Amino acid sequence: MTADITELKRQAAEKAVEFIQSGMVVGLGTGSTAVHAVRAIGRLLQSGALKNIVAIPTSEETAHEAESLQIPLVTFDTHPGIDITIDGADEIALNLDVTKGLGGALLREKIVAASSRRFIIVADHTKRVTQLGSKAPVPVEVIPFAERPVADYLRSLGARVEKRLEKGGERPFITDENNIILDCYLPPIQNPQQLAAAIRQQPGVVEHGLFLHMATDAILATPGGIEHLTRS
Repeated sequence: MTADITELKRQAAEKAVEFIQSGMVVGLGTGSTAVHAVRAIGRLLQSGALKNIVAIPTSEETAHEAESLQIPLVTFDTHPGIDITIDGADEIALNLDVTKGLGGALLREKIVAASSRRFIIVADHTKRVTQLGSKAPVPVEVIPFAERPVADYLRSLGARVEKRLEKGGERPFITDENNIILDCYLPPIQNPQQLAAAIRQQPGVVEHGLFLHMATDAILATPGGIEHLTRS
């Protein structure tokens, strides 16, 4: 990752944080772009520019980061509705449909996104695609017991399936919910809605990384400046 891309990620995340107001319930995303938003929120709370913010994290990793910044964390038990969630994406289509999950937190990310009044995707310009599946696989979170039948089923849908491993390791990657992830490499997806419905039909599938009709905004940082896209 170049320093330029890292800077663009920071710019996108910090621009999205400008939409947060004091007193809000905020969903905290996971990943190399979303972490910049978490850190910006922490700085604004410490300076007093934001007050009375509580947050719901999308992963244990994000929870640890937020706690280190003294961002108050809550759960759905006390705060079932989220005002705004800021999270990254692996691909962003023209209609703001996205693929997510290369960081391994897609299940909690989707739960938080679905509970949010406003869901802002933050990314650098390299994540923009004409069709989902062009640059990144579709992650599928799977109960370990069902690995073989689910993998066979996903292959029947035309996917090249790879079981995700820990970085640099031989052991399977395990999600926060103690499941595994099967990464599905596909040609550019002609009908994401149809594929999403097909994936969910197989017993043992917990969730997939197609986030369709969920994002309300996308903040894209480009070499020429910030682009703010909204769902039409």
